Amino acid sequence: MPTNILMPALSPTMEKGNLAKWLKKEGDKISSGDVIAEIETDKATMEVEAVDEGTLAKIVVPEGTQDVAVNSVIAVLAGEGEDVKAAAAGAAKAAPPKAAEKPAASSFETPAARAPQDEAKKAPPPAPKPAPRPEEAPTGPREARPDDRLRAVSKDERPRPGDNRIFSSPLARRLAKEAGIDLNRVPGSGPHGRVIARDIDAAKSGKGLRAPAIGAPLGAPSVQTMSDQQILSLYEHGSYELVPHDGMRRTIAQRLTASIQTIPHFYLTMDCDIGKLMAAREEINAAAPKDKEGKAAYKISVNDFVIKALALALHRIPDANVSWTEAGLLKHKYSDIGVAVALPGGLITPIVRKAETKSLSAISNEMRDLAARARARKLKPQEYQGGTSSVSNLGMYGIKDFTAVINPPQSTILAVGTGEERAVVRDGEIRAAQIMSVTLSCDHRSVDGALGAELIGAFKTLIENPVMMVV
Repeated sequence: MPTNILMPALSPTMEKGNLAKWLKKEGDKISSGDVIAEIETDKATMEVEAVDEGTLAKIVVPEGTQDVAVNSVIAVLAGEGEDVKAAAAGAAKAAPPKAAEKPAASSFETPAARAPQDEAKKAPPPAPKPAPRPEEAPTGPREARPDDRLRAVSKDERPRPGDNRIFSSPLARRLAKEAGIDLNRVPGSGPHGRVIARDIDAAKSGKGLRAPAIGAPLGAPSVQTMSDQQILSLYEHGSYELVPHDGMRRTIAQRLTASIQTIPHFYLTMDCDIGKLMAAREEINAAAPKDKEGKAAYKISVNDFVIKALALALHRIPDANVSWTEAGLLKHKYSDIGVAVALPGGLITPIVRKAETKSLSAISNEMRDLAARARARKLKPQEYQGGTSSVSNLGMYGIKDFTAVINPPQSTILAVGTGEERAVVRDGEIRAAQIMSVTLSCDHRSVDGALGAELIGAFKTLIENPVMMVV
């Protein structure tokens, strides 16, 4: 019997992906372990390996197709001795119809399109109406309105002033979930303002979306009613270019919005004297062994010291190396440090696992590899998911200090500014010193103020005395 090849879930949160490329064609022999396709998620491009052996009888989803749902059939594999043509024909018959070929969806979304006799069978009997008062009595026969043929939304389902529920069809809810669209931001065009499938299709292109509510809790209805059309009306036509959001930008927006709305952030800032660090860095890099071509085995950056110092600080203050869950705190045994890497149109945080156990040179080489593969979108999900804390460094852009948004399920993130010469007072005298400002963002549910102060204090001690990182 032919075997269906399904769209794989490449991460626990993946719901859909783009089928970027087929590496096998119809009629090719497939062995277990062969790489057959490349799948793009919002973060990376992954290779898909075959599990079974046989002949690729039919490619159901062509390469270049976007937003393919997880577990949907993308190809059919004919087993040993099976008729390839029959398997391909069976796949064609079993292929799901296109959206435009689904009569059920249209009848579900637009009840007015149903036959009146069908509606008469399904609609509940009308509730008895009180007799009209004399001044309200109709003066003549009333023409039938389009609403009379709708199943419509019952009085109990109609929105009321102050009602926080979002009225939407099941299909619209599923499409919104797949597209990562907040239903609170979608104006409904169905009966009584109900959100239906065509509203989600319009929202995917950015049309008609309301701006998100500022400061509103996640899932609450939007109080900011300025739609995209209202925003566009403020600018002269032709004076702008509308660039649709890609999957990465939507995911970043969703995760960081959820973070800032659901995690009670607080911030702690310290100035660190990195004079000893800069001297140590120069000495270490100068002593790095070189190959025959004169290339150094490693080149330590300031960020490598920061990663190591934060990892050791979490190891010294283990109560801060935690993640919040409703059942209890996860106390991590190791310091897995995520590092923000800028990509075209977004960012990603590859993770240095067990960073407290690694040398500065090992951290440096690992980060160089992770950053290169991140920019090529070749990271595996386990290389950027999880982590116990993160580093976001904007010092190379000359930023003095800033605050970073926590990356769930982590409880802290360290924002690192530029190192610069500043005037400091020591022993009653003004002197020049190389100072770097850092700000620790903390989740107040799991890390209290005093605990956060201990953590950033431990970091300051280590970063100002780099020799302590190697003992």
